[in-house]
Amino acid sequence: MPRLLIAASGTGGHIYPALSFADSLSNSWEIDWLGVPNRLEVELVPEKYNLIKLKVGGLQGNIFRKMFDLCKLLFASIQVSALLRQKKINVIFTTGGYISAPSILGAKMAGIPVLLHESNAIPGKVTRLMGRFCDHVALGIPSASEYLKRCRTSFTGTPVRSEFLLDKSLPSWVPLGEGLLIVVMGGSQGATKMNEMVRNILPCLIEKGCRIVHLTGKNDCFYRNLDEDKSHPNLVVRHFSDEIPALLQNADLAISRSGAGAICELMVTKTPSILIPLPSSTDQHQELNAAYMARFGGAIIVNQHDPEKNILKNIVSNLLDSNSLSEMKLNMNNHDYSYPEQKIFEIINSIS
Repeated sequence: MPRLLIAASGTGGHIYPALSFADSLSNSWEIDWLGVPNRLEVELVPEKYNLIKLKVGGLQGNIFRKMFDLCKLLFASIQVSALLRQKKINVIFTTGGYISAPSILGAKMAGIPVLLHESNAIPGKVTRLMGRFCDHVALGIPSASEYLKRCRTSFTGTPVRSEFLLDKSLPSWVPLGEGLLIVVMGGSQGATKMNEMVRNILPCLIEKGCRIVHLTGKNDCFYRNLDEDKSHPNLVVRHFSDEIPALLQNADLAISRSGAGAICELMVTKTPSILIPLPSSTDQHQELNAAYMARFGGAIIVNQHDPEKNILKNIVSNLLDSNSLSEMKLNMNNHDYSYPEQKIFEIINSIS
């Protein structure tokens, strides 16, 4: 059985796509996982895959700290190279982040092919620096290729959990009725400003008969004192739900941030959306992610700092009072974002 090393560490944006891809082929490949101690992968990976932990960090601080980190990077790369030979790894799949650099360098030392996956419209620092040393770079958003001129790239999309690919019924706690279903996703860490914007348009949505599911994010205290049971019957407010696949599959419209994870979930479920990019996102990647969906008419972008206070209300009212929402749904259905796992698997077969 061929052996795959997955190098993914740090945030959910790096780990969840790698987990989704690993789950899609775990019966045909033997998989090891390379991560960093005390990061998210320590909680998520060991129950499924053999996790190998390697101490590594970014090049930060003054010149002396950077030189020290550079020495650590070189040492980590040598460790990876030895690991690849010991485990007889056939290919590496990595999703960017700090662990990618020593993985890619170690693979070059050992003569092992590497596939790097980039989820965002603008590649991260490691991808821009190390992509040229990879055999192939798979892209979650096609416009990222503009920043990777020296790399061999292919648009594959970003892997998502298998639940997003199965037909799901709405959970019983979603309001019943014939009104349009609007799902608001504030993000896992909350999005206070976006939640405030949505709260201001709730009377408008309820007046038009919409059903609203608002996921505020676990760290957002915006609705802390809201008595959910006594609010409007067409409104459900929760900090989090693990039934997002079912919600998006049945939603008529989503209002969301535009991180790479949200984009791929909206694309796979063909959900029209209003996207409110996080202004502080690195390299403004959320704005560029949103632009990808807006370009083919699947989304409308709202700037949370727009001086027009009623901008979100006006956009939603226009969508609900015209054929625009139907046109957005048609645009989503016509845009191919299918089988990202299969496309990545085909690339791995071609380079290994």
